[in-house]
Amino acid sequence: MKLAGVELDKNGRVHYFQSGDLKLEKGDMVVVDAEKGITMGTVVVPPKKEKSGIFKKRSVRDVIRKATAKDIKGQEKWRKKEKEAFAQCLKLIAELKLPMKLVEAEYLLDGSKAIFYFTAEHRIDFRQLVRRLAAQIKTRIEMRQIGVRDEAKRVGGIGCCGRELCCAAFLQDFELVSIKMAKEQQLPLNPAKISGLCGRLMCCLSFEVDTYQELKKNLPKVGKKVTTKYGEGKVIRHNLLLQTITLELASGGVITINNNEL
Repeated sequence: MKLAGVELDKNGRVHYFQSGDLKLEKGDMVVVDAEKGITMGTVVVPPKKEKSGIFKKRSVRDVIRKATAKDIKGQEKWRKKEKEAFAQCLKLIAELKLPMKLVEAEYLLDGSKAIFYFTAEHRIDFRQLVRRLAAQIKTRIEMRQIGVRDEAKRVGGIGCCGRELCCAAFLQDFELVSIKMAKEQQLPLNPAKISGLCGRLMCCLSFEVDTYQELKKNLPKVGKKVTTKYGEGKVIRHNLLLQTITLELASGGVITINNNEL
């Protein structure tokens, strides 16, 4: 079974499809039978034989064909329609006073279905919204509730570091991020400083935590008593990157020394 990795939308996730005998290269536009329906994507991983058995043949969908000029033109047409559908849905949400935030509207390649992505704190009864919206845009409607991290990934933005959001730029999946990671890196536990635009802990907290944990192994724990050429002292803090230790000496005073001076 030959599999090709295809990026279907702006969320950066790579989905694998059976490519059959199609000769595909990185960057090729293809039409695929995705879980959400017939849609178009970009090949990011050229086809290769899958031998590990991770993918089951029944669960892997197919690349239907290379995208034609007609497919590309059709997609451009539906992209314009998406803006109109988004505006109409937004207006109806306001009229019906639904506690939800519309994030994005997406049409399938053949226009047979429109998918609306939204965020909400609780379950929403959007049956009336779907009925009225379907009557206006004359197609099947699917409402998909997503999380705030998925919203940031789709919408994009600039992080506090001044660079494009990691989730929108290159992350394919969200890793588990915990407050413990911030503690390991000696970061201030101020929610405003360690949270991203989505309001959750920043994804980048997980990037270097393994290195900090490794550096920490070489240093005595805070509160431990150690002996130096300056006398005995208690560790009150340390700098992981500089590998220095700050001690409160038994004889009085505070000093900072290198780890190799213990």
